Amino acid sequence: MANEKPEVRISLGTWDRLRDDASSVRYDVFVVEQNVPPEVEMDDDDAVSVHAVAYAADGTPLGTGRLLPDGHIGRMAVHKRARGMGVGGLLLDALIGQGHGDGHRMLVLHAQTHAKGFYEAHGFRVEGDEFMEAGIAHVVMTRVLG
Repeated sequence: MANEKPEVRISLGTWDRLRDDASSVRYDVFVVEQNVPPEVEMDDDDAVSVHAVAYAADGTPLGTGRLLPDGHIGRMAVHKRARGMGVGGLLLDALIGQGHGDGHRMLVLHAQTHAKGFYEAHGFRVEGDEFMEAGIAHVVMTRVLG
């Protein structure tokens, strides 16, 4: 089949377990592609967050994201070669499920403005005005969990 989506597996876990794969994706996307300073990209929240990493069938990391203890989703990143394949949606769904399981009533994220529609399609709504973060335009978005 021509338009068959590649097999993608999502792994949820601690920073200790997923650090190498998550940080490699984040470095390529944020530091190399988007020119975010490495010291801004890595922070102390990694150690206390639940991380999600998407893997191709061959074990190559394709994307990542994290859920902080306060219900913030962040550091969502998908490798350029894996964009448009549904990887970001799978990661976001896994993090939303984790947040629901952790008992969060609301999830919050800072979306790069170009990705606003992606998050809206997953039930998030814009709250407030655009702002700059790491030199990139963002908006705060929230999703109430049932």
